[in-house]
Amino acid sequence: MKKTTTLKKLILDKEILIMPAAYDGVSARIIEQVGFKAVTLGGYAVSASLLGKPDVSLLTLTEMATYTRNITEAVDIPVFVDGDTGHGNVTNVMRTIREFEKAGAAGLFIEDQIFPKRCGHMEGKQVIAAEEMIPKIKAAVDTRIDKDLIIMARTDAFATHGIDEAIERGNKYREAGADLIFVEAPTLKEDMVKIAREVAAPLITIQGEGGKTPLMTAKELEQIGYSVVVYPGSALYAATWAVRSIMKELFTTGTTKGFMDRMITFDEFNQLIGLDDVLKEESYYYRELLEPGS
Repeated sequence: MKKTTTLKKLILDKEILIMPAAYDGVSARIIEQVGFKAVTLGGYAVSASLLGKPDVSLLTLTEMATYTRNITEAVDIPVFVDGDTGHGNVTNVMRTIREFEKAGAAGLFIEDQIFPKRCGHMEGKQVIAAEEMIPKIKAAVDTRIDKDLIIMARTDAFATHGIDEAIERGNKYREAGADLIFVEAPTLKEDMVKIAREVAAPLITIQGEGGKTPLMTAKELEQIGYSVVVYPGSALYAATWAVRSIMKELFTTGTTKGFMDRMITFDEFNQLIGLDDVLKEESYYYRELLEPGS
């Protein structure tokens, strides 16, 4: 089954789809090996890991497309990616769709912030008119070659215009052809219930540690009516904490010996990133095919 078709099926299943966000190839492989069925790649984590910068539109389309290609080659599960604002107007959106589709993405989203955009849980957001966003969605839907490629539309209007405007936009974006709708950064559980009740589309939400949206279990979100939940910073935050901790240990003591019980070992890491598989392939071509009688 195509990864696009797999992702579409997972979204439409009754059970909520949990999509942790990777920030690089190693974290993506861990997400897959733990057992998650899909992984997401957000601009927040990629801006931090690739540029060491915040999510404020510094990351370019080509950088994100290259990063996406690396992740899709690292894992076998569907990869859902961040298309920001589509990187411009409708013609830019069309190129964005083509680039991510060529990179192997199973789905992506575009949002209705103005450019330069910023992380949805930061202050100072502004949005374009819904009438300007709708052509972007239509262009995205019309451009995709694979009709199962998931197109998600995100609105940040909750912060700028209130919940009713955000719900209205969500329904308009669904009518324009979006497969999945995301009303970003509701601040109360009651708001999330209202959104799930009044937006007539499969819905996605996020659980960002320290963000504006209340933290709930995946089962609670499923019961409210959400189809997908994303954890955009969990892996990045945990890795950042771990790296900072070991660097402090090394700086203070001059050794990492006291941290060994909180680290993966050399052999374990090689196994994680698939060294054995690479060596088997190498052996096949350099030795087995050259043996007499082969």
